[in-house]
Amino acid sequence: MKISTKGRYGLTIMIELAKKYGEGPVSLKTIAQANDLSEHYLEQLIAPLRNAGFVKSIRGAYGGYILGDEPSKITSGDIIRVLEGPISPVEGIENEEPAKRELWMRIRDAVKEVLDNTTIEDLANHKDNGESDAYMFYI
Repeated sequence: MKISTKGRYGLTIMIELAKKYGEGPVSLKTIAQANDLSEHYLEQLIAPLRNAGFVKSIRGAYGGYILGDEPSKITSGDIIRVLEGPISPVEGIENEEPAKRELWMRIRDAVKEVLDNTTIEDLANHKDNGESDAYMFYI
């Protein structure tokens, strides 16, 4: 499963709203500028999030968006499913031979567990400690 910019930017919107939770509405323009993203693209992503009840829109001169629920009650899995669809590493798992089907299901379940146990609050409160699990490759 590859998460597209829809899922990544949707999480960005939700994290920014979680950081400002309880402080009033945040405009998409503010989020776009803070993250160097296209405001127009964020406008396309906010509609499914609003329809799913994860965000609420506030109209007016000082309007914008707020979370539809507490950040601790919204998981990253919720957001990814709304914007990307079902979580599955491959399509047609049911047609695979049993050994491969088992592998794909274990991968799917592991990804679901991480996404469903990581709240927007967790992501908003994450502090970079300067350590990275990334590997450096030289060619």
